[in-house]
Amino acid sequence: MRFTSTRGGDIATFNDAVIKGLAGDGGLFVPETLPDIRTYFRRWQGLPYTELAYSFLALFADDIPENELRYCIENAYSAFPNPETPSPLVKLSDDLHVLELFHGPTLAFKDFALQLLGQLYGRHIRNSRHSINILGATSGDTGSAAIHGMLKQPNAHCFILYPEGRIAELQERQIACTGSAFVHPFAIHGSFDDAQNIVKQIFGDAAFSSACSLTAVNSINIARILAQCIYYLDIVLKLDASEANPLEFVVPSGNFGNVLAGWMLSRMGIEGIRFCVATNVNAVVSDFFSTGEYCPGKVIPSYAPSMDIQQASNFERWLWWHFNGDSVRVRDVMTTLRREGKFVLNKTSANNDIIRATSCNDAEIKASIERIWREKNYLADPHTACAFSAVRENVRSVVLATAHPAKFPEIISSVTGECPEHHSLEALKHRAVVKQVMPADVETVKKAIADILN
Repeated sequence: MRFTSTRGGDIATFNDAVIKGLAGDGGLFVPETLPDIRTYFRRWQGLPYTELAYSFLALFADDIPENELRYCIENAYSAFPNPETPSPLVKLSDDLHVLELFHGPTLAFKDFALQLLGQLYGRHIRNSRHSINILGATSGDTGSAAIHGMLKQPNAHCFILYPEGRIAELQERQIACTGSAFVHPFAIHGSFDDAQNIVKQIFGDAAFSSACSLTAVNSINIARILAQCIYYLDIVLKLDASEANPLEFVVPSGNFGNVLAGWMLSRMGIEGIRFCVATNVNAVVSDFFSTGEYCPGKVIPSYAPSMDIQQASNFERWLWWHFNGDSVRVRDVMTTLRREGKFVLNKTSANNDIIRATSCNDAEIKASIERIWREKNYLADPHTACAFSAVRENVRSVVLATAHPAKFPEIISSVTGECPEHHSLEALKHRAVVKQVMPADVETVKKAIADILN
């Protein structure tokens, strides 16, 4: 299978797209065509998760030998307590289930993709005998998941940018308390969007990124999106979605990658699934699906810090499919966004899909945490609470629980009186935080990277 840039200027195999991360023209890699997977359903029914993951990914990673792809998948999910059921489905009522995606090593849904991505990087290092270095930005959970996925790979440095003072304390400790000489947390004075823009600018400097052997670990990497398709597929096979019996996935959303993965699956012949994009007060994506206007503003800190994002980078992939693969239109829209700070599509066009969207302010997040605890005896972290607030009555729904509640004990304790804990997080409280604090300036970050590698 070939992968193309959303902006039309780059073609790659799966492995090349994974290693490059960002396309050479600044676009994001997408499969040139998506397979119709309905013919595989009978064969896939009841498969263990790792076998389902292999069967699905083999459709895209056809340039990787079967034994090597299986090795990567098995090692990726061996990091979960139960590799064959890494995402438990919890039934709260006949119409409401919770898909718990927080049982990986860093207690967040990012582990599903980044454990696999780390294995794919490790395969490349072994086969090419050439080390690579990871560069990424995080709004909270991506950084620690990326680091944990790469810790066992030889001589691979991890440079993780995050907004100083704008992620939860335990999220920062997961990034900055590893004790590894190959992990480099860069706390920048700014927002996640500032960090993400710095990463994109660095990859835009081909000479620098090549000289430093940098590759992208953010959700701009297509392997991350494909890995996240699998847990949606697993649930569709278990709950039997159809046009006559539809199922709505309610997804906490910041960078739009998680919901995009499910939406991509719907374009592979899967009927009967719908999506709700549940944002926090940074509602740029929610506003778009309501009005047709995409207008990023200033990031507003919230109780759900991993969603404190105004520039959802994966939205460019949605545009490419929305425009039926017309890369010229994608380039025009992205140019307009860069030049004018916004773009507008026809409202009917924006709404003519299987996606609806909601937003949730801090007061509503607290109310949602309290309500779901009182009514269902279920502890939800602030991001998952945004999704619970968007659930509709009498609609078959699956809420994606994206982070363990123990990562946000203060707000949960203040609302419910319960103080969730996890042994891996408790251990971090006794370690020193090691980080570099710097301005949100691309040249400063590039110098810090070069100094470490040289």
